[in-house]
Amino acid sequence: MATTITNENVRYEPGEAPPLPIAIGAGMQSAMVIVAPVVLTVVIVARIADQPDAFLNWAVFAALLICGLTTVVQAVRVGPIGSGHVLIMGTSGAFIAVCVAALVEGGPGLMASLIVVSSLIQFVLASRLALLRRIFTPVIAGTVITLIAVTVMPLVFETMGDVPADAPEAAAPVTALVTIGVIVLLILRGPPALRLWSPIIGIASGCAVAGFFGIYDADLIADASWIGVPFGDWPGFDVSLGQEFWVLLPAFVVVTLVGAIETLGDGVAIQRVSRRRARATDFRVVQGALNADGLGNLLSGLAGTLPNTTYSTSISLADVTGIGARRVGVVIGVTLAILAFLPKATAVLIAIPNPVAAAYLVVLIGLLFVQGMRIIVQDGIDHRKTIVVGVSFWLAVGFQNGVIFPELLGDGFLAALFSNGMTAGAIIAIVMMLFIELTGSRRRRLRTNLDESCLPDLEKFLRGFAGRGSWDQSPTERLLSAGEETVAILMQAAEQAGDEARRLTVAARMDGHRAEIEFITASETENVEDRIAYLNELPPAPDEHEISFRLLWHYADSVRHQKYHGLEVISIQVSRAG
Repeated sequence: MATTITNENVRYEPGEAPPLPIAIGAGMQSAMVIVAPVVLTVVIVARIADQPDAFLNWAVFAALLICGLTTVVQAVRVGPIGSGHVLIMGTSGAFIAVCVAALVEGGPGLMASLIVVSSLIQFVLASRLALLRRIFTPVIAGTVITLIAVTVMPLVFETMGDVPADAPEAAAPVTALVTIGVIVLLILRGPPALRLWSPIIGIASGCAVAGFFGIYDADLIADASWIGVPFGDWPGFDVSLGQEFWVLLPAFVVVTLVGAIETLGDGVAIQRVSRRRARATDFRVVQGALNADGLGNLLSGLAGTLPNTTYSTSISLADVTGIGARRVGVVIGVTLAILAFLPKATAVLIAIPNPVAAAYLVVLIGLLFVQGMRIIVQDGIDHRKTIVVGVSFWLAVGFQNGVIFPELLGDGFLAALFSNGMTAGAIIAIVMMLFIELTGSRRRRLRTNLDESCLPDLEKFLRGFAGRGSWDQSPTERLLSAGEETVAILMQAAEQAGDEARRLTVAARMDGHRAEIEFITASETENVEDRIAYLNELPPAPDEHEISFRLLWHYADSVRHQKYHGLEVISIQVSRAG
């Protein structure tokens, strides 16, 4: 339990300030990678829905501006909005189908109204995340992140061979191979200084090879203007709330919820790749990321462009470069916002040939898949989590490839919903987690004050709980001791903070041979999970403030501390045996 995991790859943590040239270089190369999907997603939706160029130009401009603004908010954190980490915001591909349907059925006004209403879900989810903690777990987050690869990789592999019809036969494979090869070689064996620039060096090498084969579209750059602001008509809102609105609203709600789960996973993952020493997940960071995501969707609806979401490539970029500094997030956001006013600069990035972009994405998504698996494994694997991850993952693969009873799904809402592997897998995983929670043993609760007077009540409560499970004296005493030390830690923290009397809720239930006890309070406490993990680094003779941590480490089989805005949950497990 006290093993400390270190990540020597991290050069700059969120609170550290890398030299300005490194921050600008890393930020601009990340923006270069992000701007193409931001723009192309809007272009795809507008073209499929047969929208005029005025709408397209405005939607692209607004998307870049809002993505830039919300990326800065994610980095700097404004009150409860923002993660305080480098989470890049971009237009969400998950909304392509529903936005096309809205544009076809009612035009930009209907789409804008649906986006504004559905964006409120993310604010609600962020504020109620503590109540949903047993459903939206790291296992769900990690599963959704792995499913991003299931959803995106087929498109990436298809794009890798997408070159003009008159291009030489070797153009696509050689260009892609050079791009991947340069990036991988620099990551594996390149010096630290060059590893920071491996993405941009790989892309530049691929573009050079593409130019040799004649598949780099320089005309796109030449035809673009240097500076421009589209003065297209703002699409406004369709406030009639007609039949089309109510028919499409459930689809927008479901897709928004799935996007929020992806953001939840990104909020967990970015913390793991941005720190040198592993820490327990801070769910206030996740709540901030969800709030910023909701802000981005709200602004997108108000502006009449596509919703945005956190781009999971943020995790891979931080992992590759070793830079998690907030300063880089600000540079990325400012760059995206400036690019909204510079069509020629945007064209340089959009002109990157498909084999180059796809080859680079293979590396990023491959790393992202591993991060998702790491989140799942580090949360602890048991038979229930194994079945949730395994079944939801492979059913998602089947739905993504259209091989699971496609005739039963038809061509309507269900077909659109389950044709996306990430959406299908997330729904299946959530349903399974709900089933586990609803069919588990009933929790017994004690509500009391967080002070010395609660100790007799706590002892009576835990003794009665252990007695109903027919526990022997030895495990019962360990359970009592673990509970008393947890309360002692909470009281000690409240006393040091000068807090007034706080309420404490203790929830207990049996899970096989283990007792699971939750201590829920509003006091601000040092993360107990982190403190216990670092005990092996502390002096052998602890001071009086460390005694409760060491005793809890001794008595409990596992300790987990989840911190939310206004609420903290310390969960301990004590085994009946051993």
